[in-house]
Amino acid sequence: MCKVLAIGLRSYYRWKRSSTSKRELKKEKFKKLITEVYFEFKQRYGSPRITVELHSRGYKISRITVAKYMREMGLRSKLAKKFKATTDSKHNYQVVENVLDREFEPNKPSQAWVSDITYISVKEGFLFLTTVIDLYDRKLIGWSLSKSMATNLTTLPAWRMAIKNRKIAEGLIFHSDQGIQYANRAFANTLESYKVVRSMSRTGNCWDNSVAESFFKSLKTELIYGNTLLTREEMEREIFEYIELWYNKKRRHSYLNYMTIEEFNNRKINYEYAA
Repeated sequence: MCKVLAIGLRSYYRWKRSSTSKRELKKEKFKKLITEVYFEFKQRYGSPRITVELHSRGYKISRITVAKYMREMGLRSKLAKKFKATTDSKHNYQVVENVLDREFEPNKPSQAWVSDITYISVKEGFLFLTTVIDLYDRKLIGWSLSKSMATNLTTLPAWRMAIKNRKIAEGLIFHSDQGIQYANRAFANTLESYKVVRSMSRTGNCWDNSVAESFFKSLKTELIYGNTLLTREEMEREIFEYIELWYNKKRRHSYLNYMTIEEFNNRKINYEYAA
């Protein structure tokens, strides 16, 4: 073959020794795919979610291998900072008992909703984000973004969005902390008018509402920390994109066995239909 192509044997063997092996080519291919997924999802995914995403696209690779390649390329998911409480529980309104009692895994939608409020820094000061999450599929069914902590701008509009997006089931538990936005009569009367069972975390116990706080941790880790301080208008657009286009539609949730919320609900529907 070398004679036919007029190539010297020495040149041929030098080329053979220096050529890239199939194994190296495969490694480079996966590194490129991992990098594409990493930046496609805005550096929010670590090795577990990137592995599942690659599996969903038809590629076979282990989480350990993905983690190894990410370390070699210096790719890391965004890191969280310590969470700070926002709501004020020093008030004279009625505080109800913890009915939910950390039962975070209901088997049907609208058995238990959890809610919380956090602050987000912007160039003009702060924005306050109120959320309502259905524990069944972890979907954020209601939220509001406001410039103040007033009840009519925080918990009430978030509640109205939640009941618009998802029907209330009999015996629904609505769990929150003891903040004044949840304990005052305006909000309490609203819940009672729908015959909703109110539930509140115990004083100073963040684990009683850990799912709601976990969402804020994900939000601030994946969207806010390490990024440039935005204006209120810019942040409002970013929050909408994160919740409605990312978290509720595309994000893979560890609680849902790394499925998206849509994949989880479709699988449940198909399973019940088959049964």
